[in-house]
Amino acid sequence: MVTGTTAIVGLIGTPILQVKMPSLMNPYFAEQGLDCVLIPMDIGQHAIESFVATVRGWHNLLGIVVTVPYKQVLAPYMDGLTDRARRFSTVNAFRRDKDGTLHGDMFDGVGFVNALDAKGVGLAGKRAAVIGAGGVASAITNSLCESGVSRLLIQDMDTAKQDRLIATLRGAFPAIEIRAGIESVRDLDLLVNGTPVGMNDDPRLPLSADLLDTLSPDCFVADVVTAPAMTPFLRLAQQRGCAIQIGTDMTAPQMLTIARFLRAAP
Repeated sequence: MVTGTTAIVGLIGTPILQVKMPSLMNPYFAEQGLDCVLIPMDIGQHAIESFVATVRGWHNLLGIVVTVPYKQVLAPYMDGLTDRARRFSTVNAFRRDKDGTLHGDMFDGVGFVNALDAKGVGLAGKRAAVIGAGGVASAITNSLCESGVSRLLIQDMDTAKQDRLIATLRGAFPAIEIRAGIESVRDLDLLVNGTPVGMNDDPRLPLSADLLDTLSPDCFVADVVTAPAMTPFLRLAQQRGCAIQIGTDMTAPQMLTIARFLRAAP
């Protein structure tokens, strides 16, 4: 029950109809006996500046979860950013402290890595490759580097975007071998599709079938696509004997991490 004592967490984006987090986080708050509620907020671009001003003075607001298209738009409004959020000038959650200051972080990659950890997949010293250099893929590559992979391959059809991401990561993690392009998957420990390829009824693979045919069964394969759960990419990986992670596996770990960051969970 929402009362005058209920703490609010907002979820900002536009459009907002497709978001799933309210149906996940609100039951979590209830199960934990927490007097909190997550509400979706469809805010137009023209209202962002006034929205931020309102947030600063919103006393029973713990913070905001951010979805498209505002992850980069809202970053410059923050009073404080974590290193990873500052590195990409991106936030997917920010906390409002009692004095109205706003502190942003980026948890897309954290949720992904936490999901791997829950499956017993260690990353320190491992050889990884990520297909894609967009928002989610960038967050994942950053978290893989934070987790101590020894080598990271990144490939995106937009080579300018790919090269910018590689330059950013090399600057932040000089001890890690970070290279452009995926010429072989034969000796990988982890292969991640961080693109929308395979979403809905898309029959395509994010890499060529010939290249994927060289996958070792010892390689762990993950996809960020959430619908369908089993993409053509993951089905092929299973046929090769690989263990897999579906897109929705990263949702619950990310949700809990964000809730704790917003101080909405113990």
